[in-house]
Amino acid sequence: MAASFDPATAAPAAPARGRTGRPVGTVTRGTTNTNRLRRMDRWIAHALGRSLRAAERPPVAVDLGYGAAPWTAVELAGRLRTVRPDVRVVGIEIEPERVAAALPYAEPPLLTFRRGGFEVPLDGGAPALLIRAANVLRQYDESAVAGVWERLCARLAPDGLLVEGTCDEIGRRHVWVALGPEGPRTVTFAARLGGLGRPSDLAERLPKALIHHNVPGRPVHAFLADFDRAWAAAAPYGAFGARQRWVAACTALAGSWPLVDARGRWRQGEVTVPWSALSP
Repeated sequence: MAASFDPATAAPAAPARGRTGRPVGTVTRGTTNTNRLRRMDRWIAHALGRSLRAAERPPVAVDLGYGAAPWTAVELAGRLRTVRPDVRVVGIEIEPERVAAALPYAEPPLLTFRRGGFEVPLDGGAPALLIRAANVLRQYDESAVAGVWERLCARLAPDGLLVEGTCDEIGRRHVWVALGPEGPRTVTFAARLGGLGRPSDLAERLPKALIHHNVPGRPVHAFLADFDRAWAAAAPYGAFGARQRWVAACTALAGSWPLVDARGRWRQGEVTVPWSALSP
């Protein structure tokens, strides 16, 4: 992984817990809506399904920076329970008032809320099978991302995932990076296909690590340009619906890019690429 974590860079407003007792990070805008993260949750349940079912003890999932209302944590708990009924979801927020507002929705021990930040405070220092950080890092400088990723990945179980990315306000367009304890693995693009003009419309939702690299000569720009061309060539499939057009575009794209998923995920309005193919 890249540079080591520097709290002064990644979280200038809050020193590391342990010296001052304050969480690591800065307060986000807190914007949240019900069902905003449904596409990300659906992918997580698929990607982590085997690990969730195989865990000997109740696995722990973290919704980091859930915002001004607890809906995303509540929904994550419900969706993961369809895979593993005893999964324990912990919503973590840096703002005490947001934690207090979420407590009426807690269902201990299956759903709890606490104050914290990038240090990810969990009982007994237990590792997490999942840390989801949605719409958290967009307010940080790009130079802070590698250090935050490294810090969060250090809190993962050996088979755990960090899912970090961005979506629009009502969850129609998402892009996220999935990381294991060793670092970034994949980038997933997901959209409500009925309202999508072209795949590069997703560029405005690129996570902080990629958004400033969507310029000619960089891999992510080339990928989106090729995706747009494949989408345009697949226009005749639009007569059968946007889903069929997306699948046809992904099929063509797979001829020149190392896509890591297949038709079953494409039909969900997703496509996943190795991080190494898009890394700046």
